[in-house]
Amino acid sequence: MGRVLILGAGGVGGVVTHKCAQVPEVFSEILLASRTKSKCDKIASELSRPIKTAQVDADNVGDLVRLIKDFRPELVINVALPYQDLTIMDACLETGVHYLDTANYEPLDTAKFEYKWQWAYQEKFAKAGLMATLGCGFDPGVTNIFTAYLQKKHFDHIETIDILDANGGDHGYPFATNFNPEINIREVTAKGKYYAYGAWHETPPLSVHHTFNFEGIGPKEIYLMYHEELESLAKNIKGLKRARFWMTFSQNYLSHLKALENVGMTRIDPIEFNGQKIVPLQFLKAILPDPASLGPRTKGKTNIGVIAQGTKDGKYKVAYIKNICDHETCWSEVKSQAISYTTGVPAVVGAIMMMKKIWMKPGVFNVEELDPVPFLEVLSKMGLPWDVAELPAMPPVLA
Repeated sequence: MGRVLILGAGGVGGVVTHKCAQVPEVFSEILLASRTKSKCDKIASELSRPIKTAQVDADNVGDLVRLIKDFRPELVINVALPYQDLTIMDACLETGVHYLDTANYEPLDTAKFEYKWQWAYQEKFAKAGLMATLGCGFDPGVTNIFTAYLQKKHFDHIETIDILDANGGDHGYPFATNFNPEINIREVTAKGKYYAYGAWHETPPLSVHHTFNFEGIGPKEIYLMYHEELESLAKNIKGLKRARFWMTFSQNYLSHLKALENVGMTRIDPIEFNGQKIVPLQFLKAILPDPASLGPRTKGKTNIGVIAQGTKDGKYKVAYIKNICDHETCWSEVKSQAISYTTGVPAVVGAIMMMKKIWMKPGVFNVEELDPVPFLEVLSKMGLPWDVAELPAMPPVLA
């Protein structure tokens, strides 16, 4: 049906490539490109069908434009670093190609992510007749679509949402991150923030926490964090009174992280070492286990979902929509742990929606602005089944 260019050959890029290769009727030709071509070649060697690979510097618009013009894809799937979102969007505009990503833009020198930089591209993409789909991973991504689905099928008005992300996996290392260490640690060490009654409220990092019992995992401590989907959901889910994001961490993870923070290893400002500038967090990333290497070691499950409360036909209602994913099952299918799998599969489903013109209109869109029903139908078939349950009341720890 068409060509797709995948940018990024980390853990998520591997999943995206595997899953695109499983759908030749949609993705007739695949090009996987990253800064390190050998990573692309390794992923390509795992597939049952041939794909193309290439080296590209995603920080360089000219380099990207040359690659896109040579391959002529219909769509670019960006699973490179969030710092590179804007250069890739610029290259798509210059070459007339649609765009999809899984995480919003972050400035390299500031631990801050928000959509304003990418939302500013709305007019450019609309005028060019191109579509940019933002945040089509799991969270952001499926959690946004879960919310849109609840709004469409289960509620007349959603008043509150709580997004819960639990990883019950064990990789056996004393300390490792399940996705890009630099991005992960920047998120976790930032202040918590949530939306309530038209305003944003900040909390000290990881200072608000409760115990929640997750199906398939058991009781876990959940910590209030800021996550990017809250920004777009607060904007796009009309009448929303409160939105929060919670993530689980083990005490072992937090103890190691605190020690690293105390000695300055999580800093993102350059320091001088042996006559050259280095960023401590980037150095830490280089010595920590590669998230893509965790797959064969990781056992257990993830449980990610949304609990919403509101009204239907004038009556109070609570609904819980979630996916449970098994690390070992993901490894057996695509040589990945579940964190990369749950991010990469939704990106491919979003790409299918765009390639089939189910999601296709000029401009820049967050996924909750698009039809959730066909997406969720394909998501289940692609390996991430989900379910919705009505609860008698809001769980006490979230009330």
